[in-house]
Amino acid sequence: MTTAWYDAPSHAAGAALVARLAESPGGMPDVDLRAGGVRVPTAEQIAGVARELGLVANPAGVQTLGVVIEAAQPAAVRTFWRTALGYEQGDGLDDPLRRDPKFAVRRLEEPRPLRNRIHVDVVRPSAAVDAARAVTEREPSGPYGVMLPDDEGNEVDLVPGDPLPGTTDWLALFAAMTFYPTSSPAQLVTKVAELADAAGIPLMIDVRAEGVVIDSGKDQWEDGESVDPRFVALATQIEAAAKDLGLRADPARLRFVQFGIDAVDVPAVRAFWLTLLGYAEDDRPHVTDIYDPRRLNPVLFFQQLEEPRRQRNRIHFELDVPQDAVAARVEAALRAGGRLLDERPYLVADPEGNEVVIGARKTCPST
Repeated sequence: MTTAWYDAPSHAAGAALVARLAESPGGMPDVDLRAGGVRVPTAEQIAGVARELGLVANPAGVQTLGVVIEAAQPAAVRTFWRTALGYEQGDGLDDPLRRDPKFAVRRLEEPRPLRNRIHVDVVRPSAAVDAARAVTEREPSGPYGVMLPDDEGNEVDLVPGDPLPGTTDWLALFAAMTFYPTSSPAQLVTKVAELADAAGIPLMIDVRAEGVVIDSGKDQWEDGESVDPRFVALATQIEAAAKDLGLRADPARLRFVQFGIDAVDVPAVRAFWLTLLGYAEDDRPHVTDIYDPRRLNPVLFFQQLEEPRRQRNRIHFELDVPQDAVAARVEAALRAGGRLLDERPYLVADPEGNEVVIGARKTCPST
């Protein structure tokens, strides 16, 4: 499904669009509401309502970053990742709530036995992590005691989350999150938007047919090393509003996904991905994160690699952008130190060989 991004001046402005769409026939579409805009499916009816509300389309906000894992035995690897992520299998592996990055598993044509330079972090409720470990029959290992490998050595740090201190409905999954199942989301979304605007705290409010996800974004609930009391105050206000509407939280299906890239020259590799993705730098000292300023796509972080690994990764990214933006993204990637490896589809490597297919979902379907 193609999407459109509309700039908006506040959460409340985006919530007004949600309220209008909730009244339209055909059911509630997926809506990703942010402090600065809203992402919706591309449809003339939705575009018309957005125009009536004074929302302005901005094609710069339209992109989706996914991941491909290449495997000698795709079926076994696919099963592992479906379990670790808690995803559903469709044309690829998909988040049932359609928030987190799409994964695909494809056949590996030649052996690549060395460790990947791209790896995956997944944070889920502790019960879901325990269940995934039991199903995969793997004991966690690694420096943090949370790493699980698939049958071919592709690694995931599967991290158990905790309740968010001071709240009853929220979990700390690197981001603070909660989920309220409801088939009538407009009232909750309107109230959450009002509370967030009043508090001056940006939230990710994702509206689905299944309910409403409310998300702080990675580490945005923290104040240094502890919980930000301002965020806890907002979270408890949201809990009270949901309770007044007769809603009960069910955060069990939530997760956080991010990707790490090992690099010898971290500044050069980080600069490449900043340019290609149009991401922003996390300005905290000793943090290498880069993030989507609209909080629609996954965080990337970078770790120091002492010696180069020349082998191609078994994991690469796929960046889906509008067709008329593909050439400009490729040119930007090359100016940032990338190398063009192929043109059908466009395959680009960063300065240390980590690969991304640009325009991938239109030209390189999952198998």
